[in-house]
Amino acid sequence: MTGYGKATAELPDKKINVEIKSLNSKALDLSTRIAPIYREKEIEIRTELSKQLERGKVDFSLWIEKKDTAEAVTTINMALVEGYYKQINAISDTLSIPVPSDWFQTLLRMPDVMSKAEIQELSEEEWQVVHEAIKTAVSQLVEFRKQEGLALVDKLNHNIQTIYSLLEAVVPYEKERVEKVRERITEALEKTLSVDYDKNRLEQELIFYIERLDINEEKQRLTNHLKYFIDTMEGNSGQGKKLGFIAQEMGREINTLGSKSNHSEMQKIVVQMKDELEQIKEQVLNLL
Repeated sequence: MTGYGKATAELPDKKINVEIKSLNSKALDLSTRIAPIYREKEIEIRTELSKQLERGKVDFSLWIEKKDTAEAVTTINMALVEGYYKQINAISDTLSIPVPSDWFQTLLRMPDVMSKAEIQELSEEEWQVVHEAIKTAVSQLVEFRKQEGLALVDKLNHNIQTIYSLLEAVVPYEKERVEKVRERITEALEKTLSVDYDKNRLEQELIFYIERLDINEEKQRLTNHLKYFIDTMEGNSGQGKKLGFIAQEMGREINTLGSKSNHSEMQKIVVQMKDELEQIKEQVLNLL
């Protein structure tokens, strides 16, 4: 969701600047700073940004640079100054109050003496120019996001393939683990406890115990989740939340693998899987 776009529009008397920044967010969080003359179009701008950007913390700025600074200078209302001057003199004569020692500063502080030039109305022609600048800035941001997205896809594919490889690395230790469990229990019965036992019954109990440690279902489900993650990622856009849910399911299977592993090397592999999964969860937060 991270992105940036900027565009300008040239008009005879001014330059219009449009800037859009986007960061990660669970929903669309849009804030705008718009020059007064264009505020009547704010709802239209917000609607267009919402359709294009979908999610993210978005900052939108639209401001004006005047080409002729003389036009932007605050004007002094001379008629108003004259009126205040006459009124103050009349009050002074009537109430015998001394007139100000600094007439100029006193008059400039009076209400509405300093006034800016009237705000011009927004013409349809000007809005079309500004609107094109907005669309250009949005397009730049979307393109920026796409480039970031491609880099993320490469990273996520690497993480997924690593988990696939780690899942394959578990296989050699599965048979070894079963034999070690069998040896440990048999040795405990024969040497430590020094008792006679029913070997057939022992075999049944071992089978039951080993079945509880079986991880084939977890491996299959994890494999399915990995495939589903890739298919979803390569499908339509706007799947960030869905990928987050799939990553949660992957985490459940990896945790179960860890609890059933009962083997030091397998547990190390599970830790590596968790590390890759955490990277996936972090990166998924950046996706729409």
